[in-house]
Amino acid sequence: MANRVYNFYPGPAALPLEVLEKAQSELLDYRETGMSVMEISHRSSEFEEVVISAEALLLELYGLSDDYQVLFLQGGASMQFAMIPLNFLPAGTVANYTVTGSFAEKAYQEASRIGETYLAASTKENGHRYIPRPGEIKISENAAYLHMTTNNTIYGTQWKYVPDCGDVPIVADMSSDILSRELDISSFDLAYAGAQKNLGPAGVTAVIIRKSLLQTAADNVPAILSYREHAAARSLYNTPPCFAIYILKLVLEWVKEKGGIQSVGKYNSKKASLVYRAIDESEGFYRGHAAVEDRSAMNVTFRLPGEELEKEFLAEAANEGLVGLKGHRSVGGIRASMYNAMPMEGCRLLSRLMKDFCSRKG
Repeated sequence: MANRVYNFYPGPAALPLEVLEKAQSELLDYRETGMSVMEISHRSSEFEEVVISAEALLLELYGLSDDYQVLFLQGGASMQFAMIPLNFLPAGTVANYTVTGSFAEKAYQEASRIGETYLAASTKENGHRYIPRPGEIKISENAAYLHMTTNNTIYGTQWKYVPDCGDVPIVADMSSDILSRELDISSFDLAYAGAQKNLGPAGVTAVIIRKSLLQTAADNVPAILSYREHAAARSLYNTPPCFAIYILKLVLEWVKEKGGIQSVGKYNSKKASLVYRAIDESEGFYRGHAAVEDRSAMNVTFRLPGEELEKEFLAEAANEGLVGLKGHRSVGGIRASMYNAMPMEGCRLLSRLMKDFCSRKG
């Protein structure tokens, strides 16, 4: 479509055009109900099928067995920051956190309001430029769980491995790289993701939880914050974000049609390599934030020699239809977020602009 831009915003992010077109075709009359999916009852058989299909698709794409249950909740990842310790941090135990970015730190701070916490690893002193090595992660005694953030949107770093924690459950915030690459989700006891980057529109949060962990959840928390309550009600404890779950299901179908997570992951690696190559070949004109071995395929972060040049670059990018490239206000610079729905051509255009801008301004 001639008037669509290449959306590099970190979230809400681009959605697959095919998904938008499918939703458009069903917007006024979903499955011959004579109503939009936004109008039908969340207790109806039509919407129940949406939820059940989405649950099954997410488990299928990750090759997970029925040892896991999928929940669709509200409140974003921020709600999970509180729900996790409320449900899984009993008295006498310690919540362990790896702090590798701003959202990882928010999760740590939220847990500290609720119970005893321990900083198992942190990269804050180094500006969150790298991911802790296995030997740098120290688990406390009486650990309730270890929390990690698999991809750090603001700083552009990404975990390439899952820590070996023995019998300690691992909890993962996957908000910015879920479905984007092959990763052994069975290493996690709970993984969650706000949908607005790779899964769908803002408003729904997907949770993948091991049933054995679910059985240990506290029973003295408010029902709306209880994983047990939401699991028992099959994500329908209260009125869910129906349209967001519907779009999420269409996105999961799109990923499956693209060949699954393995195929999508290879495509994402190729996209990211175009932009990283432009950084590496610029002879220092572009300075990447993340350590090379920990670079994210989802969020490429870099600086130019000065803020005025960065403003010029952003203006030229906008003129080319490349939007959302301004870095987070806390770190500045440029951030190119290239989630699953970003087409290869958008990354080619960005790489081309970077090389041309460097030749003119470097």
